[in-house]
Amino acid sequence: MSPPGTEHPMPGNTLPRRTAGSTPTVLGLRQNLAQFMLLVAVNALVGGTLGQERTVLPLLASRTFHLDLYTGALTYILAFGLSKAAMNYFAGTLSDRYGRKPVLIAGWLAAVPVPLMLIFGPSWGWIVAANVLLGVSQGLTWSTAVIMKMDLVGPKQRGLAMGFNEAAGYLGVAVTALATGYLATAYGLRPAPFLLGAAYIALGLGLTVLAVRETHHHARAEAAQHAKGRGTAHAGLTTGQVFTLTSFKDRSLSAASQAGLVNNLNDGLAWGLFPVLFAGAGLDLGQIGILAAAYPAAWGAAQLVTGAASDRWGRKWFIAAGMLVQAGALAIIASAHGFGPWLAAAVVLGLGTAMVYPTLLAAIGDVAHPTWRARSVGVYRLWRDGGFAVGALLSGVLADLYGIPTAIAAVGVLTAASGVVVAVRMRGNDHTAG
Repeated sequence: MSPPGTEHPMPGNTLPRRTAGSTPTVLGLRQNLAQFMLLVAVNALVGGTLGQERTVLPLLASRTFHLDLYTGALTYILAFGLSKAAMNYFAGTLSDRYGRKPVLIAGWLAAVPVPLMLIFGPSWGWIVAANVLLGVSQGLTWSTAVIMKMDLVGPKQRGLAMGFNEAAGYLGVAVTALATGYLATAYGLRPAPFLLGAAYIALGLGLTVLAVRETHHHARAEAAQHAKGRGTAHAGLTTGQVFTLTSFKDRSLSAASQAGLVNNLNDGLAWGLFPVLFAGAGLDLGQIGILAAAYPAAWGAAQLVTGAASDRWGRKWFIAAGMLVQAGALAIIASAHGFGPWLAAAVVLGLGTAMVYPTLLAAIGDVAHPTWRARSVGVYRLWRDGGFAVGALLSGVLADLYGIPTAIAAVGVLTAASGVVVAVRMRGNDHTAG
């Protein structure tokens, strides 16, 4: 019996959907290259909006607001993770109901107050509140950018599309983390680093309003092709059914959801504790900025290769191996000391994450039917970005009780265990391009 939603479309990327006065809807990267690359640029700005915090905010917690306990200092990541996870869930449902572009615009509007709150916030509560808004914005913008690229390219190039999407986003994170490290060194922790984020938000909102076009009709065209092909089984699921299928019932979808959660659990650890670990070892802000950028830079660039490779060779083993590579890198960071070993381990951590990140999204797109794919992506991203909240709590408590190296090592063990779950539970033949 075929797993839910794995009905393969008929060959070819041209899926006509004719209405009076309209031209056929065509799927494929080449056929939609201009809009696709515009959405890549938009997602780079989304990543940059997040990257404004990666180097500076952990140091702002300790140096400006004098938060001594790691658990308290990481509350901004907890707030970010919870709000982003929730918005990921709603982004899919809202984009199915109202269209993709309005949701993308709403996400940018939610980000507008964030730089001002980070610059002028007089207490740590303001920083936490800013991260609630940032999470809302990231959930709506990043999820919708993912969904729109899946809409445009069709089933044959999902891994490649997700590689481009995630590469753009995390290279945006990396470049901005590096830039804000140097801005903080030259001009202080506030306001200069966050002015860069304000510029990103203005540019992203302007591009979205003026140039981005709706893509929902591409998903409807692909769904129509399913109906012409092997039937419409599993096409009419409710949102509750999509949630249960993605979270628990379907082996591949649920394996991807737990791996996404653990992946962002260790990313939350890296975001919140790595700069504090490096500063405690005597590294200056410039070196901390390089280390904070190296991990997402390797992650971002390598996804251009790993996403496309998973189209050819399948998703399962890329994901399982990538989780194990991340676990090894975390073990090195926990046990090493000094800029050189930490830089090498950060690059390895980024490479392992690159094997996992676009491949998980492509795996969701493979299994989910076009009529509920946006909602399934939202559910997956709910679990995945819930990992930020879990990571902030777990790593903060462990760091307070046993120190940062122990917290990093414990998260490394969890990451390895997640890779084993993928190897055991995920089906190996769900990708459509093999």
